[in-house]
Amino acid sequence: MVGGMRLLVLGGTEFVGRAVVEAAVGRGWGVTVLNRGRNAAIPPGVVSLRGDRTVRDGLAALDGLSFDAVVDTWSWDPAVVAPPAVSAGWYAYISSRSVYQWPVAAGASESASLVPPSTDISDYAGIKRAGELAAVEAFGDRALLVRAGLILGPHENIGRLPWWLTRIARGGDVLAPGPASLPLQYIDARDLANWTLSALEAGLGGPYNLVSPSGHATMSALLSACVSVTGSAATLRWAEPAAILDAGVAPWTELPIWLPPGESHDAMHTSDVSRAVATGLRCRPVTETVADTWAWLESIGGVAPQRADRPPVGLDPDAEAAILKGLS
Repeated sequence: MVGGMRLLVLGGTEFVGRAVVEAAVGRGWGVTVLNRGRNAAIPPGVVSLRGDRTVRDGLAALDGLSFDAVVDTWSWDPAVVAPPAVSAGWYAYISSRSVYQWPVAAGASESASLVPPSTDISDYAGIKRAGELAAVEAFGDRALLVRAGLILGPHENIGRLPWWLTRIARGGDVLAPGPASLPLQYIDARDLANWTLSALEAGLGGPYNLVSPSGHATMSALLSACVSVTGSAATLRWAEPAAILDAGVAPWTELPIWLPPGESHDAMHTSDVSRAVATGLRCRPVTETVADTWAWLESIGGVAPQRADRPPVGLDPDAEAAILKGLS
């Protein structure tokens, strides 16, 4: 494929979809978004169509239209992934590394065992796998399966990095979950978008783990960057995993991003991404992701949007204070 592609983004107004739209516009592509019109405004120069794939004739706005490629960030009913109304050459489905059978071995590649597909929307892994299969059934080897891991960056609507930034901006002693050298693996939404568009342009298909190489950042690098960009007088108080777990704190949710060393950490933060790196994945420094996320937060008054289908994250201040007291 060549530049100047005609791209359809199903969704395209929130976190990952927004990054895809902005990256495609930056490349001079002709971009169309189709969604229900419930979220943020569409960037200038983008064709905006209204539609709801979950209802009968909900994609009538696409009648007679065709595209070089589609990017689909859908996370719900897999029956509406790659709908017949979509006419395109390539189809990128933003999937998840959750499709791998638990426990996921350290260093697992795209060949790791997969969960069975499901239509139960409470089974996130199962519906994502079913969505992958729907995309492959419709597009064959022209289906690009983007198995993203932890996604950070501006416009994040899950609240993980925004919580850390907001907490550290308040100052004082901050509970920092150790070890400080713990390797992290994540992807900035803008890097995900850039790789996905380049992969479509190159005509790639099949599954790709899409996160940074393990150790692209560490807990220390991430939290120190938060201190730096906020200009906070916060002091990071590093605690051993046992002290945090013994206090009943839930990794990942109460202390976002963090998982203690062990099975869960290996599954989330040590994926083999050599296939994506070999096809052009480039990841910006953690300092840039943190700085840009903080700049965005400040621009919207410091309160990040929250997806309605995801619970808020973060540690209760009293619980944090109790653990910090125990570290004295």
